[in-house]
Amino acid sequence: MIDYTKFKDSLKHLELQFENYKTLDESLPELMQEAVVESVIQRFEVCFDTLWKTLKRYMGEDLGLADLPNSPKPLLRIANENKLFAATLEDWIAYADARTNTSHDYSHEKAQETLGVIEPFIDDAIGLYQTMTGTTWE
Repeated sequence: MIDYTKFKDSLKHLELQFENYKTLDESLPELMQEAVVESVIQRFEVCFDTLWKTLKRYMGEDLGLADLPNSPKPLLRIANENKLFAATLEDWIAYADARTNTSHDYSHEKAQETLGVIEPFIDDAIGLYQTMTGTTWE
């Protein structure tokens, strides 16, 4: 049986911190605002990594798929072929690209690009969670 706790917790933390970001008081010092942005991005990184590793276990254990790849993009393609996503494969590849970009470039531009995919990512990750667990998101 797959334990979805880490995936759920990381997604909850991302969801909460993204809400903090969306309601951020712009009168706060710039350093405080940057700290919130960095926290959102770090929570996205953790959530994405937890998601694809949980997805791999789900496809192996629950769907019985063998020889699954050890990297996100090929795994996402297989998940798409198995109709696990409500969103398009292109959306999921964009999430994977955003995750990769956060590892290599912490520029303001990349941070803004990543922030731009987080809200749809949260929605799609919740949908995937519900698909894998058969439960409603709380």
